[in-house]
Amino acid sequence: MNDKVTRGRRSKIHLLPEEIRRELDSKLRDGRLTQQDVLDYINDLIEQSQLPEEEKTELKISRSGLNRYATHLETIGKDIRELREVSNALVAQLGDKPTGDVSKMILEIGRTQLFKAMMQQSSAEEMDIGLIKDAMLAAQRLEAAAMQSHKREKEIRQLFAAEAAEAAEKVAKQAGLTADGVAALKREILGIA
Repeated sequence: MNDKVTRGRRSKIHLLPEEIRRELDSKLRDGRLTQQDVLDYINDLIEQSQLPEEEKTELKISRSGLNRYATHLETIGKDIRELREVSNALVAQLGDKPTGDVSKMILEIGRTQLFKAMMQQSSAEEMDIGLIKDAMLAAQRLEAAAMQSHKREKEIRQLFAAEAAEAAEKVAKQAGLTADGVAALKREILGIA
């Protein structure tokens, strides 16, 4: 692994106008074109753009630059595909278990992948500030989702306890339990001190 630290200069591909970069990503994902066809197409788009001439020259992509970017995209795509496969297998394995378990598992997978991406970024030659910002936002959203999942699970438990307490109250009354005994049973089920 290369431990060389650079000054954080972004690649030409990251400096492309957003619409050209989206087109590049789309062509690479499509897979029907060779890398040379994609390279020619994107460099033609750069040439036809409204950018100043000197900027067009600076932004033209090299074969090796495109290859590095395509390899990077494929690595990310492979990780996402593997993550989906693992998620699907784990969700299938959980079957009819409570939704909370599935949510916890998915959140943990998300945290793991976020950590993995951040570790890869920290060892990369260039630090991508956009990735760091996106990672922080993703972490915030993951934690918010975890809190929402925990809140939903707690609400479900409370509803279940209330239903169980009502059912127990009916049975207790039919069995001849005193009003104080029924109230104590209900408090115990609901977890009220």
